[in-house]
Amino acid sequence: MLTDRATQQAVRPEDDPLADLEWQEPEAPAERLSWLRLGFLFLLVAGLGAGGTVAVLHLRDTAGPTAKSWAVPYVDVTLTPTFEFQDPEANPANDVALAFVVADPKDNCAPSWGGAYSPDEAAASLELDRRISQLRAAGGSIMLSVGGLTNTELAVACTDQAKLTDAYRTLVERYDISTLDLDIEGTATADVASLQRRALALKTLQAEREAAGKPLTVWLTLPVAPQGLTVDGLGAVRTTLEGGVKLRGVNVMTMDFGSAPGSNPDMLALSTQALQATHKQLTDLYLRLGVQLTSPQVWSRIGATPMIGQNDVDAERFTVADARGLAEFAVENGLGRVSMWSLNRDAPCRGTFANVVVHSNTCSGVPQEPLAFSAVFAGLPGGAVGTSGRESVAIPDQAPTVDDPATSPYPVWRLTAQYVSGYKIVWHGVVYEAKWANQGVDPSAAGDGSNPTPWSVIGPVGPAEKAPKPTPTVTDVTEAWNPNDMYVRGDRVMFEGLPYQSRWSNKGDAPSTEYPIGPDEPWQPLFTVPGEPVTN
Repeated sequence: MLTDRATQQAVRPEDDPLADLEWQEPEAPAERLSWLRLGFLFLLVAGLGAGGTVAVLHLRDTAGPTAKSWAVPYVDVTLTPTFEFQDPEANPANDVALAFVVADPKDNCAPSWGGAYSPDEAAASLELDRRISQLRAAGGSIMLSVGGLTNTELAVACTDQAKLTDAYRTLVERYDISTLDLDIEGTATADVASLQRRALALKTLQAEREAAGKPLTVWLTLPVAPQGLTVDGLGAVRTTLEGGVKLRGVNVMTMDFGSAPGSNPDMLALSTQALQATHKQLTDLYLRLGVQLTSPQVWSRIGATPMIGQNDVDAERFTVADARGLAEFAVENGLGRVSMWSLNRDAPCRGTFANVVVHSNTCSGVPQEPLAFSAVFAGLPGGAVGTSGRESVAIPDQAPTVDDPATSPYPVWRLTAQYVSGYKIVWHGVVYEAKWANQGVDPSAAGDGSNPTPWSVIGPVGPAEKAPKPTPTVTDVTEAWNPNDMYVRGDRVMFEGLPYQSRWSNKGDAPSTEYPIGPDEPWQPLFTVPGEPVTN
């Protein structure tokens, strides 16, 4: 998805002196900002920064306890010219996500920055370690982003589980990070083997860091459409959770929606639509896995990352006004995280490009003041990386909820039952509805692109709900069923207080009380059961 950050291969400045000529250079800032980050935020609160931030800060005071959104913009570490993320004059953000760590092209199990620098080389050539220390000394923090669209993520390239775990451990320990961001894109979202390797490595590291008193927070960053996460993306989340990772949240890339040329899409509307859809998907997924979260809890586990300015899709432009709208949406809903791609691009392009599509890694391609997007998102009220007051979610190890037919509001799912479209059932404390006729498909199981699940999640079973009470459709049946009688087609009997009609000749076959009663049972029910679809 993030093609403008990924199509340019990371190169050393000394190897490619003409690297910048392909792109439009950003203008120098019109005025220098205060050296102190606190001073910068004071300017925002006073209304001297970019428009719209004051409104966002006001919402912080009135939106309630769930309004804990925090800003952590991405920085393309290997891009030329080097972005001085540690300098408050160039970066008003307190926290940054440094991107991207990938597999070394010469050693699949060794981490590298953009495939061009080993960690030691990045320290020497880019002064990366020193700049991180400077940011931290000023009260800032870093999140490390691993993956991306270009190059190969470590778990995809490295098939040796022990070496993969060592590679992640090297990153966590060298940079002393509390938060890892796994950016999974392209074919990697459907690579189940790499997803499982990654999950096992992260589970191991989380256990180690927890034991050492330095918990490790994990985010997944995934592509999204207005309809929500892709089937593969949702599967990646599920595989990660089922692999034992305590997942802090899912950050969706609200960009590159594929709008038609000349369509002038509303990027804010598409982004919020995608976030709402993701909220529903994650609510359902956690329910399927035995975790019931409230709506605010789910929102706190969702992040949004727009591509500021011109997107890779020519028709799509995310403006400063869109950024203000997203910031307000984040605070109103308690969105856990807002990032942007990228700080390197938060500047106007040089020249007159008002009516020209400009794709650049070093400027936004839309009208803006320098650092205008950063100014908007810097006003978000959340704390530093990993300290926003929300806990990671782990899937419980205990056995799933045992459903009691005496208290379940709909029939309990059965492996052998035949379900029609619209039929509602209960399974492991959750209500599901059949999207189409099916048999033998576990409602809590994951679907995929070639074999989607036939069950949609309705919601959890409430504590006061009771067993379904069948409603007879006839009132003239009085004869009780007798196991010694021979019945022919059309005979009617009462069994356990409910009427039935014989489908064919039978003797000794008791009417079924397991719902739904299938067409292969000798007795047809003359009653309806809650959960059955209404038919005309």
